[in-house]
Amino acid sequence: MKVGLFFGSFNPIHIGHLIIANYMACNTDLDEVWFIVSPQNPFKKSSSLLHEFDRYEMIRLAIHDNFKLKVSDIEFRLPKPSYTIDTLTYIQDIHKQKEFVLILGEDNLSQFPNWKNYEKILEYYCLYVYPRPRSDKSSLIHHPKIKMVNAPLLDISATHIRQLVKENKSIRYLVTEDVERYIERNQFFK
Repeated sequence: MKVGLFFGSFNPIHIGHLIIANYMACNTDLDEVWFIVSPQNPFKKSSSLLHEFDRYEMIRLAIHDNFKLKVSDIEFRLPKPSYTIDTLTYIQDIHKQKEFVLILGEDNLSQFPNWKNYEKILEYYCLYVYPRPRSDKSSLIHHPKIKMVNAPLLDISATHIRQLVKENKSIRYLVTEDVERYIERNQFFK
């Protein structure tokens, strides 16, 4: 089984994430896509993040009816901050029979050489890269382990969604109804 790993803070998960994950699961050779909730991204401040269990729950609510999408809390048990190479080593050790691929936005590809042991990641794993608006072109784009996927170009950000909530503006259609209700009920991002 070939599984795409979609790492992120998902603070909150939004329609853009869901469209990309579903596109990868249904229009590439991937059998499933797993959302890997990162408790703390080494490149982001943790103070603005909701608790990882809340972010996990919002993903669970958003994908409950799609059998090709899963959510994983695997990084909750690993040291923080989360480094992709460590998670990959851990997850591959648990799921030896699965082949894993990283799903990455084109905007992150130019930053990829800053990742811990990025050369080792490219040695053992393929990257499926989806387009992102205003992305810098990376020299890695022609690497044999990198596959550009012609997924929809989306310009939706969790930062913008958090700002809309803070301003008491609608986030309808930017997140699923279940996620919107969860945010409202818990008074997140106010």
